[in-house]
Amino acid sequence: MTRPLIGISTYREQARWGVWDEFADVLPAGYARSIERAGGVPVLLPPGDPSGAASIVTRLDGLVIAGGADVDPARYGQAPHERTAAWREDRDAWELALLGAAPSDLPVLGICRGMQVMAVHAGGTLVQHVPDVVGHEDHSPGGAKFGEVDVDVLPGTRLAAAIGAKGAVRCHHHQAVRDHPGFVPAARAADGTLEAMEDPSHRFRLAVQWHPETRDDAGLFAALVAACG
Repeated sequence: MTRPLIGISTYREQARWGVWDEFADVLPAGYARSIERAGGVPVLLPPGDPSGAASIVTRLDGLVIAGGADVDPARYGQAPHERTAAWREDRDAWELALLGAAPSDLPVLGICRGMQVMAVHAGGTLVQHVPDVVGHEDHSPGGAKFGEVDVDVLPGTRLAAAIGAKGAVRCHHHQAVRDHPGFVPAARAADGTLEAMEDPSHRFRLAVQWHPETRDDAGLFAALVAACG
């Protein structure tokens, strides 16, 4: 049986390996490993010319918009907050082009930044610094640490079918989705932060604010691969 091809957007960063220190297209291996465990074949999609997005995304069976840097606030009509920094214009343009070119029935999973990109693509806006709203930094404790956050998953959602009703998740985000046209809430943290959203009219267009690729539980990735048919 042919295994579905799942495209994953990647970072383009200065990186070091072996004797090299130069720009590289990189992605934490947890993404690809999670897709492989779920029965899919990962295909990395580094930032490229947005005009080429359609030629790629129409050949895929599924799409993952991965985590990463803040989205440029100009993309949703706001000035930058003092804590909003280091956005990647090439990646913003590339991922928005992928979403724009995606066939209407293509299964899509957004992870962390990916959820924010999906909301912005739909015409939504972001909370640029969550601690300003909730009064704590549990969602992103700093450095290379993940925050452990309990989420409540809304019953009857595709997310609930994939992972159950409640659980602890690993977060690393100081921004969050405020408005999300076309999507409905699928999970919230105890402080009210939106931690997941989905399109109820689509067979699988779902996004989470946490990082499921950092744990062995591949429920979300299994649901994505299953949706690819």
